Amino acid sequence: MEVIEFLDNSGNTMVKRIPENEPTEIKWGAQLTVRESQVAIFFRDGKALDIFGAGRHVLQTQNIPILTKLITGLGYGSKSPFRAEVYFLNLKLFKNMKWGTKEPILFKDTELKMIRLRSFGIFSIQIADPSLFLNKVVGTQGLFSDDEISDYLKNILASRFTNVLGNELKTVFDMPQSFDNLALITKNSLKLDFEGLGILLHDFYINSINVPDEVQSMIDTRSSMTALGNMDEFMKYKVALSVEKAAENQEGIASMGVGMGTGLGMGFMMPQMIQQSMQQVNEKESATEKLKKLKELLDLGIITIEEFTQKKNKLMEQI
Repeated sequence: MEVIEFLDNSGNTMVKRIPENEPTEIKWGAQLTVRESQVAIFFRDGKALDIFGAGRHVLQTQNIPILTKLITGLGYGSKSPFRAEVYFLNLKLFKNMKWGTKEPILFKDTELKMIRLRSFGIFSIQIADPSLFLNKVVGTQGLFSDDEISDYLKNILASRFTNVLGNELKTVFDMPQSFDNLALITKNSLKLDFEGLGILLHDFYINSINVPDEVQSMIDTRSSMTALGNMDEFMKYKVALSVEKAAENQEGIASMGVGMGTGLGMGFMMPQMIQQSMQQVNEKESATEKLKKLKELLDLGIITIEEFTQKKNKLMEQI
């Protein structure tokens, strides 16, 4: 008699076939031991005959030791025609399986136009329908470990995520607050795909959506502009400071002109403020010239000191 069981020390095996390479001669009355986190499917002559849950089970095949050899040896040689195999499926939760976009996704951004994005995240799955999973995934793909099966599933994940990204996200500036919503919509869109494979998708998370370096620079610039608040008010404040400095210093007029030129180049037109500031400077220059002339008239004796003082006080009020 023989005992058939499978112990997974790695914890990464989703499906184990016994025997590993090809169907063999499982003897009549073999003892099959299935553990709590497993389910076993018994195949004989290419057909799935039964699904076994946790416990000890007795397998019935046409292979009876010695007697089978004597009967079948005449027509088939040393190999019995009654072939059998057992598949052990791990029902535990396979978590923290990584997914990502192999190629950048071409995304139409409402503000940055066409850009390329890459995305990465994790997901968790569990075998929900062992028979369907075995026939759809293992039987046709020959996949047995979680790494092999996750590679197969990544293509489905990336395809659905690309569709959701194009339909739900308008601009990359909205990404931080959109991660949870995008993940939820993507998980719902994957539900039917995974159920069709006999798999339950427990969770799906987006860890990051990356943009090229040049696009990141544009985003940083945009963030800096936003941090300044109202740009028009900010530029008015800067020009007002330039005007005040120019009024205190005659040489400041040239500096003010440079500052104004820069502001105009940026598209902030403030002709009224500029005109007022220049008028104030011109008035101060005119009053200064008049004081000089009054002083010359006083020195020549044309006007008296009383007249000079009276005129000077009026001109000082203008300054």
